[in-house]
Amino acid sequence: MDGQQTSLRPLDMTLAAMFVALMAIGANITSWVPFLVVGGVPITLQTFFCVLAGAVLGRRLGAVAMTVYMLVGLAGVPVFAGLNGGLSMMFKPTFGFILSFIASAYATGWIINRGPQPASTARFITAALIGMVINYVIGTNWMYMAYQLWAEAPEGLSYQMVWGWMLAPLPKDIVLSVVAGLIAPRLCRAIGRSVSASRPAA
Repeated sequence: MDGQQTSLRPLDMTLAAMFVALMAIGANITSWVPFLVVGGVPITLQTFFCVLAGAVLGRRLGAVAMTVYMLVGLAGVPVFAGLNGGLSMMFKPTFGFILSFIASAYATGWIINRGPQPASTARFITAALIGMVINYVIGTNWMYMAYQLWAEAPEGLSYQMVWGWMLAPLPKDIVLSVVAGLIAPRLCRAIGRSVSASRPAA
């Protein structure tokens, strides 16, 4: 759904806004569904909606949606995990994950739009998984850097420890990324039909 056009249609803006809202919901789903906290680890859906945005909207619009999500949160709207927001979030160790959503969505869309079209389901799944890996790599390395440079680090912090923390949500994000890769082609086809139907006949 990336195409060559540079202007945003009303449908594009609506879809981008929808994913901004889904990111906010995915970040705070445990606020409304407390039983989704397993072993003290909240099951968020941010990575899922991020890679889905890249897969459905394409690299450009997917990255735009994630950028808007970040800016809305930094403006003070409580859309980040834990119903947080504001400029102070930039100094949190986990802010790297928020930044990574932009790169993850872009990479997911870029991979899907490479090669023959329409992309195969396998390519959608591969792109979603790579987008998830980018999310983890940027977010985890930022977190370690933050603890080294400006945030108060837990006692005995090591690079291996920081990556160890990520083992808890990893299985969930792998499964949800595969799910995103499976449902994205259907969503793309549905949106493609609606776009065609909305254009005037030549």
